[in-house]
Amino acid sequence: MALDSLRGDRDFRKVRAHGQAIRDPLFTLRVTEYRPRHREAWQPRAIIGIVVSKKTLKKAVDRNRARRRAREALRTLPGGLPACRAILLPNPAILTVPFTDLQAALERALKRAPTRGGRGGKGGSSGKGGVGGNPGGGRRVPAPVPPAAPQPALDSPEPDPQGEHA
Repeated sequence: MALDSLRGDRDFRKVRAHGQAIRDPLFTLRVTEYRPRHREAWQPRAIIGIVVSKKTLKKAVDRNRARRRAREALRTLPGGLPACRAILLPNPAILTVPFTDLQAALERALKRAPTRGGRGGKGGSSGKGGVGGNPGGGRRVPAPVPPAAPQPALDSPEPDPQGEHA
């Protein structure tokens, strides 16, 4: 499966807000299931953004090297990549670990990621039931409350039963 790069602030915000964090000594991976953008054709693929901050690695050479190692490890994974949107945040250890260990760690992390069984309902380990879009998870939405009997408005004077004005 093709590896595309996560682009735009909106995509990063969505993954940060709704993604499941998977931590490893080499990196943190925040993953959400694949959903196409508005009016985009359904093309399941891995869309991954690699973010290396100056706080993590001070030198630009090291940040670029960490990015390149992570991208190549993802690209050459033996089992391929699942369809997802993700942010990969490498730790400094990613520069010194053997490449095969890095691939194994990425493969383990991606297996723990939530996946979508197909275009239909939700699958995977997201912890939610089959109710789509309900933020309460698997709980059912209560039935609507029937409207109460009409009440007179509070700011209008009540009508006098004999029709007299005060």
